[in-house]
This record gives sequence, structure tokens and C-alpha cells, in this order.
Amino acid sequence: MLPIGLSFQQAPPISVPFRFFITAPLFLLAAAALLFAYGPDLMASRHSAAALAATHLVTLGFSSMVMCGALLQLLPVLGGVPLGHPGRMAWLVHASLVVGSASLAFAFLSGRPLFFHLALVLLTTAFGCFGLWLVGALRKIREGGASIQGMRAALVALVVTVSFGLVLAAARSNGLAIPYVALASLHPQWGLGGWTVLLIVDLAYQLIPMFQLTSPFPARMTSGLIPSLLLMLVAKTLGEFVSGPAGEAISLAASLGLIAGYLWFAIVTWRLLALRRRKVQDTTLQFWRLGLGLLALSVCIALLSALAGDALPEAWLQMLGVFALPGFILCVIQGMLYKIVPFLTWFHLQSAYPGMGIVPNVRDIHARFHADRQFALLAVALAMLAASCWFPVLSRAAGLLWMVHAAWMEINVLQAAHIFRKVRRVARMRAAH
Repeated sequence: MLPIGLSFQQAPPISVPFRFFITAPLFLLAAAALLFAYGPDLMASRHSAAALAATHLVTLGFSSMVMCGALLQLLPVLGGVPLGHPGRMAWLVHASLVVGSASLAFAFLSGRPLFFHLALVLLTTAFGCFGLWLVGALRKIREGGASIQGMRAALVALVVTVSFGLVLAAARSNGLAIPYVALASLHPQWGLGGWTVLLIVDLAYQLIPMFQLTSPFPARMTSGLIPSLLLMLVAKTLGEFVSGPAGEAISLAASLGLIAGYLWFAIVTWRLLALRRRKVQDTTLQFWRLGLGLLALSVCIALLSALAGDALPEAWLQMLGVFALPGFILCVIQGMLYKIVPFLTWFHLQSAYPGMGIVPNVRDIHARFHADRQFALLAVALAMLAASCWFPVLSRAAGLLWMVHAAWMEINVLQAAHIFRKVRRVARMRAAH
């Protein structure tokens, strides 16, 4: 049964989101390979070349890749408006994002301006086309509700994130005079706390009640949380450029507001999952629970950082990055991915070949992922990576675990694509006879 009120007939071809889903784990694998290769040198500083390369492989190559694919799938369904030229536009955005993300990683590792210039052009193309493409669809949606408003806010955060990133990349390659320290601090806050988290929150409003059979999120949250977080990010940015005690006060107040908003989302979502109507155990639920727990830990460390300022040890700041990025964001994205991929595989096959009795159900497709075992591996890999912040000698072992995890995720997504092709081939053979 399909959820009521969603326009699944407007969904793009399955090749549109799947090209992003299939590619994303490869970038996570590349980041894990860097951790294995550089080991303690990568963990020595958050600002080392290897650390910056690995971070952008995860943020651009993995999380943004998955989020772009999910957004291209869900926007037409939620808004009831089809995307124009989905095949050609998805190819352009995907190809530019793939090569641009890889070029940026090479640029950090090699320090060569050529790779920075290539990354600037390709990432501008990828996100520029992506943004304009979605804006064109969003303009046609007159009454989209809180979810559509959340997508608009996430796109605003994406524009700011990309703009800051392009300026920082230009400064590294051309020696452009900019307030580097302030922008280097704001860029990840807009990228992780803005674009990624805002979109995760917005998608959670739809996907958690739909797939986990929970009650809807409170109306006060769905209408107010995302705009409030966006406003706090704007205030945080202004505080960075206002000198003196006034700027510090604005920045601290904005940081506390962001912390309160993220914690509110974590608590409400955890409560909804605990009270869900469906009592059957679901491994994707564990991904969400772990991710929400790590978000709460990230919030606690962020609060210490906001209050302690420069007095907080570097290892604690590294832990904040681990809990936020490969912790909360990766866990939640994988939890969503392992629901979306089987559902889309089933939905597109069932829509194309109804009544033939050859389409496996969603649970059968998901069972082939062995997600319970992969969740256990993820938990161990996260624990090892967190320990590496204090004991860098463990970093290569953490890198190896993450390589296995990423490769496993890639195999699972490819399995779903293989199931789709196999059922389609069988259906065509039956039709021919």
C-alpha cells in the first residue's frame, strides 16, 4: 500500500536517484582508504591536507550525493510536479559532482592549483544546475506544506555552503585575500549544520512516519524548527563579522540556539521511534537510534566548545567531528538509504509489471542487505574512529573497518540494481513469448 497524499506517478525514472546512490559509497570507500593510508598523520589535525580531502570525500562525495538523489526522487512525489528533462539533467549534475568532488580531494592532497580550478568549475556546474533545476520545480508548487518549505531552506543553506567553499578554494589556489579563519569556520557549519541537517530533518518529517509507522512530527516542530535553524545560522554568520563583545554575544546566542534546535529534533524523533505502532524489529531503526544518540553527544561537545572557546582540547573537537559526520549524518543517511532503495526497486518494478507475480516485496529485497551485521560493523568502526582521536595509532585499523563497511554498502545498492534488471529481463522474456 502506498502512502496517501503522495504523487508517486510524478516520480522520475529509477535511474535518476540510483546513479547517485550507487556512486556515493565509492567516495566513502575512498575516504576510508585515505584514513588507512595516512593513519596518524590524518588524525594529527582537522586542517591537514589528508583530513580535508577525506572530509570532503564524505561530505561532497557521499552525503551530498545521497541527499541529491533522495531530493530528486522526493520533490516530485511531495510536490506533485515532475522534474523537467530528468535523464539529461541528472547525468550533468551527477557527472560534475563526481569529477568535481574527486578533483577537490586531489587538490588538497597535491596542493596543485589546477585541481582547485577544475573543482571550482565542476562543483559550480553541479550545484548551480542542481539548484536551478529544483528552483524551477519549486516555483510550480503553490501549496507544498512544511516539507517543501524545508527543501527551500535547505537549498538556501546549500547556496551559502557552496559560495563559502568556492571562495575558500579560490583563496587556497590563487592567494585571494579573504577572512579565511571566519569562512573556514562558517563553511562546515553551513554545510553540515545547514544543508545536510536541514534536509535530513525535512526528509525525516516524511520518511519516519511513512517507513517506521510512527505518529507525525508535532506541527510546531514541522513549521518552526527548520526556519529557526536557518535564522540561527544567519545570526552566527553575522556574529563572525561583527567585532568586539557584540559579535561574541551574537555568535554565542546563535550557537546555543542551534544546539537547542538539534537537541529538540533528536529528543522528539527518538520519542516517536520509541512509540511507533509497528513493533517488528527493523535494523534501519537501529541506524536512526545510533545516529540520534551521536547527535545528542555532538550537541553536548558543541555546548562545551561554545562555552570553553579555545580552551577545549583538539581531541574533543575531533570527537565532535566524528560524532557529527560519520556518526549522526552517516548513520541517518544509511538508515534512510536502506529504506528508500528497496522501496524504489519494488515500486518501479510493481508499477511497470503489475500482476505478473515476479516482483519481490520490499522486505525480501532488504533481507539481502544483511543490514543487522553491517550495523554491528558500523558501530565498531565508529568506536574505533572515536578512539583514534585520543590514540592515533588506531587510525589505520579504523580505516580498514570503514573500507569494509563502505564496500559492503556498495554491494548492497548494486544488489538492488541487479534485482531490478533481473526482474525486468524476466518480464520482457515473458512478454516476448
